[in-house]
Amino acid sequence: MKKYDLIVVGGGLTGVAAAVAAARQGISVLLVERNGCLGGAMSNSFVYPFMKHSLKDKDKNITRVLSAGIFGEMVERHKEMGGTDIGWQPEIFKIMLDEMITEANVDVFFHTQLADVQVENRELKSVLLAGKEGLFEVEADFFIDASGDGDLMAYAGCDYQLGREEDNLCQPMTTCFRMSNIDNDAFYKDLPRLLELYKQKQASGEITNPRENILRFTGIGKDICHFNTTRVIKHNPTDTAELSKAEIIARKQVLEMYNFLRENSESCKNATLISVATEIGVRESRKLKGVHVLTADELKNSVDFEDSIALGNYDIDIHNPSGTGTYIYKFEPEQYYRIPYRSLLPKETDNLLVAGRCLSATHEAHSAVRIMPICACLGEAAGIAAAEAIKTNTNAHTVNISAVQDKITANGGEIH
Repeated sequence: MKKYDLIVVGGGLTGVAAAVAAARQGISVLLVERNGCLGGAMSNSFVYPFMKHSLKDKDKNITRVLSAGIFGEMVERHKEMGGTDIGWQPEIFKIMLDEMITEANVDVFFHTQLADVQVENRELKSVLLAGKEGLFEVEADFFIDASGDGDLMAYAGCDYQLGREEDNLCQPMTTCFRMSNIDNDAFYKDLPRLLELYKQKQASGEITNPRENILRFTGIGKDICHFNTTRVIKHNPTDTAELSKAEIIARKQVLEMYNFLRENSESCKNATLISVATEIGVRESRKLKGVHVLTADELKNSVDFEDSIALGNYDIDIHNPSGTGTYIYKFEPEQYYRIPYRSLLPKETDNLLVAGRCLSATHEAHSAVRIMPICACLGEAAGIAAAEAIKTNTNAHTVNISAVQDKITANGGEIH
């Protein structure tokens, strides 16, 4: 089996950005993805839409895009391929990601699961993968964990935090679904009445979903409504048995909501359930305890880290891990925060970076920086850093951060 300069585990937006950014620096890259397409939570869990990642004036005009670089390129390429300006068309997005990795000469293994990793003297040497032909080993000089759940860093023995600090409970999981033949304008007007009825049926036990509201989005297509409204609590996303139970519970909630809407709203009476996510959406699981653990106070105080590699302004958005309710802290209109390179850096290894929602952050800070636009920027930074370390014969701890930052900004990214 060919040895690579870099192996990226996880083909979500984080992993694609990491792989493409690194390959464009002239190194050989393998991208490992356990499903049959790229896009991760967007493609398999129907996470939609992209959350807030730009500054806007009082008239809601965009004054600065915070998540730019390769993520901005993804958005533009999606439009060029026929995607919509409002929201996005996930199927086109998946094809666009295929084109990006193909153009960058990234090798990809679909339908391939990480099984184990070999570590010697602070260095990852190889990963053991499970594919259609069975188990096989692939070596590399550098590795990026973009798995979302931090599988690679956990297998490598890196320190991590599961869920919130006091009880290890993670933010709830959600299975998104879509319904067609809905009068979306009428549905929007009817939503306050429906919400009151929904709460009554919760109180009587007819509705088992503990979520406090009905969260829906449009923009995917005419008469189609996207629902991000199921909620599975107190299940561990990194435990196979608990994750499997969560999938069943969430799909039961999908049918419950579908029938509730059809039976109680004129706007939905002829609706069809057209798609249910093939994989439950995970908001939080393992988080690296790295060289720097990002905190909510650092986000609120807009700390200007010298090693900043990405920006954001999405809210601190904590779905209650143990029941109903959602805590939201909103940042000021022109306020944004920075994420340091050190929050991608494990203490225990020299050739591994951890990017995306498994970065090093507290439960509270993580709830803000876990969104897809920010994760893509973190992936891009990790990919550039990996390539820079390989080309300069340094490692994840000694790489020239200024050089990494210069390349991020040269790609159109924002860091300060």
